[in-house]
Amino acid sequence: MDTADPDHLHVTQEYEEISQGTRFEFGKNWTKFLQRLDEERIATAEASLRSMLEVPDLAGMRFLDVGSGSGLFSLAARRLGAQVHSFDCDPQSVACTRELRRRYFGNDLQWRVEQQSVLDKDYMAAIGEFNVVYSWGVLHHTGRMWQALENVQRPIAKGGLLFIAIYNDMGSQSVRWRLVKQLYNKLPSALRTPYTVVCSSQLEIKAFLSSIANGRPSEYFKRWGPVHYRGMSHWRDLVDWVGGYPYEVAGPDEIFEYFRSQGFALRRLKCGGGMGCNEFVFKREM
Repeated sequence: MDTADPDHLHVTQEYEEISQGTRFEFGKNWTKFLQRLDEERIATAEASLRSMLEVPDLAGMRFLDVGSGSGLFSLAARRLGAQVHSFDCDPQSVACTRELRRRYFGNDLQWRVEQQSVLDKDYMAAIGEFNVVYSWGVLHHTGRMWQALENVQRPIAKGGLLFIAIYNDMGSQSVRWRLVKQLYNKLPSALRTPYTVVCSSQLEIKAFLSSIANGRPSEYFKRWGPVHYRGMSHWRDLVDWVGGYPYEVAGPDEIFEYFRSQGFALRRLKCGGGMGCNEFVFKREM
């Protein structure tokens, strides 16, 4: 390993950034989510992949999970029949993913888990080709989003799919939330939960009133149910949202134009609205 290369240093730098209060402990958040993982959540994650990728299963495909987090979607892809390669920069996230593999697939040779960084160009170029590259809500937390967007293309086979989710650019609102996230990571641990409640309360009130105005208040309460969208936990999503730093954003047009210039065609676009993530599925045509 060339220690002079900043890409190779990224994994080590994460420890320093967390201790300095400049990076959120994503893996710690996912460790808590794993305690509530059940069959219904896994099935919801599988349905999410099938829906966005527009496939009945992933049999015979190679699936790369970039920033595997809890490991839920690596597990979903493996259960759908894919050969899976998972990696994450955060050691606790890697531990979560390995724990899910142990629980459901033992020492399965068709599911590889590593601690690596998407910012490592050499690594991304050396891991082979994949039919599906998946990175939901990860690349905007690297601190170098556009470099990550460039690197994530490297393993995609011709005709392969890229499924990513990137925070929407809301101008001054995004700037304010960047400051909120910075402060969260500088707070003592004991203050982070009440800070999350305070910071997210306005969003939750707005969502609740909107559901009433639309005549569907049950939709708001459903998000706090045992299984949230994509099988995730709404509370863990809120913690991730308030504390998730580094934090970068991009409008859907920016992402679309960038990947079009790289030889990709947009297959699906799902706009999260407001401050949330826009989801994209691109197909490599060149």
